[in-house]
Amino acid sequence: MSDDRRRTVRRVGLIILAVNLALVLAKGGVWGLTGSLAIGSEAVNSLADSVYSLVIVAGLYLTTQPPDFEHPHGHERIEPFVSLFVAVGVFAAGGAVLWNATTSVLNGTYGVEAGTAGVLVLLGTAGAKYGLYRYCLRVGEERHSPAVVAAALDNRNDILTAGAALVGVLGASFGAPVLDPVAAGVVSLGIFYTGYEIVRDNVNYLVGAAPPEELRREILERALEHPQVRGAHDVVAHYVGPEVDVSLHIEVEGDMTLFEAHDIESAVVESIRAMPEVDDVFVHVDPKELGEWKEDAQADRLVGTAIARGNDERVSSETGGSDGER
Repeated sequence: MSDDRRRTVRRVGLIILAVNLALVLAKGGVWGLTGSLAIGSEAVNSLADSVYSLVIVAGLYLTTQPPDFEHPHGHERIEPFVSLFVAVGVFAAGGAVLWNATTSVLNGTYGVEAGTAGVLVLLGTAGAKYGLYRYCLRVGEERHSPAVVAAALDNRNDILTAGAALVGVLGASFGAPVLDPVAAGVVSLGIFYTGYEIVRDNVNYLVGAAPPEELRREILERALEHPQVRGAHDVVAHYVGPEVDVSLHIEVEGDMTLFEAHDIESAVVESIRAMPEVDDVFVHVDPKELGEWKEDAQADRLVGTAIARGNDERVSSETGGSDGER
């Protein structure tokens, strides 16, 4: 991990923590003055955000440590676990908000108006969360940090929950007090959905799922763009933490020297490893004369049969001969 990425993701964690603490104080003050359930649910939401922000700060500190003897690939693979801690906090906050809203409706203990202060704090929350959402999403995607992307998703849904709370506050002010706990219930659903999104995305990192099809296509295209690579098969790409490990076989002319084959292998490795999502690349070189070409339906689907075997035809025309059957 570069020093620039390390500084950037740590800074994100600290900014998220500072904003959430400020929102806890603002919402908690209005909640204490008015007793609005919608404002209270938002205060609980921000408190949960602050708690998991501490987890993010600690987790990002660990994940941005440089490689060492016991962790030669660095510590980025801790990030999915950090994100799952975030999800646990999100689910806990959603459960607390839903419980308060439900008991309030059942007991009839609602009808408090939050007034102008409640409207202003919710509008301020929506604005602050939108800024955090855009910032975290940009940094998370640029730096390939699942923990920061998870924080972005939470901030995005906080915009929606603040809007739902605002509806409840306005409803209570205009003679529909039941909208206050109803809005709190809607807030809880948004919180639960955020937790689901975080779990869904990060489980793939932990179980070694394949990356998106666009990325796999680019990996294969980079292998085949070398003028002396005749084909590629047994292409495997999977997540190891938030990064991708790649292994594949390439076919080259069998009469090459070991030095020439090594140079081709190194060039393919360097080209694929230059992709920011990729951590490590393993390339096996096959002499085409061994006839080890394997029909690879996935490779053909990703880049097309003509592209996958285009180098073979080009080399054949350049040498003026036919390669024969594989």
